[in-house]
Amino acid sequence: MNKKEVLEIRKQFTPANCAITRICGCYVDHEKDKKMEAKEAFLSLPEEETFKYFDIFKKTLSGTIGKNMLNMEFPIEAEMPGGTQEFLMKLKNSKLEDDMLLEEFYDKVIAHYQYEANYYIILIHGMYDIPGKSSDGIEMFDASEDVYEFLLCSLCPVSLTKPGLSYNAQDNRMQDRIRDWVVDQPEKGFLFPAFTDRNSDVHGVLYYTKKTKDLQEDFISNVLGAKLPMSADFQKETFQMIIEDTLGEESDYDTVRNIHETINEMIVAHKEEPEPLELDKTDVKKIFEQSGVSNEKMESFDQKFEEAAGEKSTLLASNITETRKLQIKTPDIEIKVNPERMDLVEAQMVNGRKCLVIAVDEYVEVNGVNVHTLSFREE
Repeated sequence: MNKKEVLEIRKQFTPANCAITRICGCYVDHEKDKKMEAKEAFLSLPEEETFKYFDIFKKTLSGTIGKNMLNMEFPIEAEMPGGTQEFLMKLKNSKLEDDMLLEEFYDKVIAHYQYEANYYIILIHGMYDIPGKSSDGIEMFDASEDVYEFLLCSLCPVSLTKPGLSYNAQDNRMQDRIRDWVVDQPEKGFLFPAFTDRNSDVHGVLYYTKKTKDLQEDFISNVLGAKLPMSADFQKETFQMIIEDTLGEESDYDTVRNIHETINEMIVAHKEEPEPLELDKTDVKKIFEQSGVSNEKMESFDQKFEEAAGEKSTLLASNITETRKLQIKTPDIEIKVNPERMDLVEAQMVNGRKCLVIAVDEYVEVNGVNVHTLSFREE
């Protein structure tokens, strides 16, 4: 799924467009015991509750493709009888009206979702009439072509509110605040089937994770059964390894800066595209060559890339570089630079010492205090 397709489904989580038919939930405590289960028609809920649920569902389809939202495919065995994808298909086709399937789903989540506190499993079934589109891309709502039937699952922490004082309007006094349990925004979730090319894709699932470093591999393998992609953090670490292994002792400041500057320029040029920018081995090789990596070092590039990432792996450009800042660290100093102004920092030898020289054209602040640049000493 790309960002336009995600946005199209997110738009269904509004009162005007609501495509949700049924909602089910299971409240699980920190000992993994089911404390409460609920199931009902979504439109039978009070209006105030539906708005809060809409916020949760939108959050489950939020973040960046490739970081928080991961497109996953099912291996062949998952689609065979008894496989995880087949089970999800049965759950979807039941429209969440089969109690035995629901219990089996809850049991799978409880067994494989690693969370030490209380949480709420929310599962919805929806039916979206996909409007047709004219040749100029305008939606024609009276020309619906297909129906996208889907499940959306949100795993939300349930936490106790903080102690404190509150105002009692009835008695007109301050009193001890009554603490209660509140459902927070989701930590994990998934949309099945995927909505690819504006249609149902039963061979894929979109997975949501709030924390990119915590993918919950056991949950993905046993509840979804989908192929686990390389996480955003692992992609970044892998790319750093490729740079270090390829350059070796030639890993100088200018070359590394040029590599990231080239990638950022590619991201800017690609920003209007719905699909995230993916870089395969050939793409990365060209970037290294354009950034000044010597021919001698490039002779071993293919081997270094395949050892670190795999021969056919791709890396998302947004995962392997910082689009908001260039970060430079020494043991005692940390510098953050706007990627568009990397030219302001240069590596130079000054009085026989290796230095990073920062060009200052405007003002300088030290702990919030303006320092006049005219007072700088000239060597």
